[in-house]
Amino acid sequence: MDRRDFIKATSLFAACAKAGSRITQAAPSGLSPSPANGWRMFEVTTRVELDKTTSVTRVWIPLPSMDETEWIKPSGNNWRGNASTVSIERDPAYGAEMLIALWAAGEAAPVLEVKSIFSTRDRAIDLERPRNVAALDKATAKLYTKPTEMLPTDGIVRKTAMEITHGAKTDVEKARAIYEWIVDNTQRNPKTKGCGTGDIRGMLETGNLSGKCADLNALYVGLARAAGLPARDVYGIRVADSRFGYKSLGKSGDISKAQHCRAEVWLSGFGWVPVDPADVRKVVLEERSGLTLNDDVVVAARKALFGSWEMNWLGYNVAHDVKLPGSQGPRLPFLMYPQGENASGRFDSLDPTTFRYKITSREI
Repeated sequence: MDRRDFIKATSLFAACAKAGSRITQAAPSGLSPSPANGWRMFEVTTRVELDKTTSVTRVWIPLPSMDETEWIKPSGNNWRGNASTVSIERDPAYGAEMLIALWAAGEAAPVLEVKSIFSTRDRAIDLERPRNVAALDKATAKLYTKPTEMLPTDGIVRKTAMEITHGAKTDVEKARAIYEWIVDNTQRNPKTKGCGTGDIRGMLETGNLSGKCADLNALYVGLARAAGLPARDVYGIRVADSRFGYKSLGKSGDISKAQHCRAEVWLSGFGWVPVDPADVRKVVLEERSGLTLNDDVVVAARKALFGSWEMNWLGYNVAHDVKLPGSQGPRLPFLMYPQGENASGRFDSLDPTTFRYKITSREI
């Protein structure tokens, strides 16, 4: 039964749907995201079904928290289920929103379903034409250049960043040098669990520069911060197939395992610039067998993913070192998956078959 309704005005949904445009998916001959492709509206549903509770049990569901008028607009959330209490809370440092549900011991069949509606539009920034963008305020610049538990900016991280950006004179040159270094020197590892952990010091110290998006894009963010550039991971999930035909760069329907972390870097004269070196490596590994960095389909992705994103993707938040309200467990490096916990400890959020949840998406 419905316990509370957080949905905002449904008239907004209809208005945005009319404003959006849909483009037929093309062949994978190139990747060219553009705001001119128009707005799209999506609904993402997360459904959690648990065994009978033997102790107090909590579940935390990430909600769309990014509200950027040029590329993503959350339109509200609603929920239904039999939890004893449900609330929405926000991480104080980064503003990450989450829905928190609690069941008392003895609930026979705990269930929770959360629906989120949001609109997205492709991003593409012309890095040949600086804009009149105000500088970041001091507090924001400090937040996005400071180290986190998994993103140190000293030692081998700073040493590597200085080597990569040696000779670069502008923010754009530094950011591009780090991007190209990541693409050239890392690999996507299909055996990495989930999206990885983002332990960038460990990657550099061992020389094992493989992993998935939360590793490779975290490495970009850490190196950018060490080079003096504000940068941040954006944690989210793919919600639709690529309109440009890249099978490796989209997912629709059941998206329970489609989480994806991207990155942004703040460049003087341009503001927040989207990058995604991890997805270049994903194209190499998954688009079709035998690809190298020299193949046209990879070259096109490499060019596009420094400065643009196709927005068949929901950005949840940019939070690091997240303390889950009410949790007895450790902080999370990031909040991108549903989380659960009872008296026996934290559930395995990377295994939706044992911590039973399903995430689905549909375009409205």
